[in-house]
Amino acid sequence: QVPLVESGGGSVQAGDSLRLSCATSGYLASSYCMGWFRQAPGKQREAVAAIYTESSVFAPYYSDSVKGRFTISRDSAKEILYLQMTNLKPDDTAVYYCAADGSPPCGVVDGSGVDAWGQGTQVTVAS
Repeated sequence: QVPLVESGGGSVQAGDSLRLSCATSGYLASSYCMGWFRQAPGKQREAVAAIYTESSVFAPYYSDSVKGRFTISRDSAKEILYLQMTNLKPDDTAVYYCAADGSPPCGVVDGSGVDAWGQGTQVTVAS
């Protein structure tokens, strides 16, 4: 059983928007942090955005490449993590994964390892 399930990917044109969703099956409340990373063919895994359970202490993380265009959010009641992506660019083309880490440091951000991740959802942006 895959603990995290992503959805919302697709093929769009540059400048379009998409919203990714991740059904978190309880991880949202129990994790130190949750977020999104992406993997494009021939490129290294890139942390995209992360949000901390202690959101009053830690601000969300965004990579420089998506800052100002992507927004991470959560619906605690529905246990869903979102990634709102606007002004998409061809360089955003990748498989996007939702991930959770139970303890610091946040492995979603620094690549040190995560406790759970999903199967990924493909985002393709045409120029």
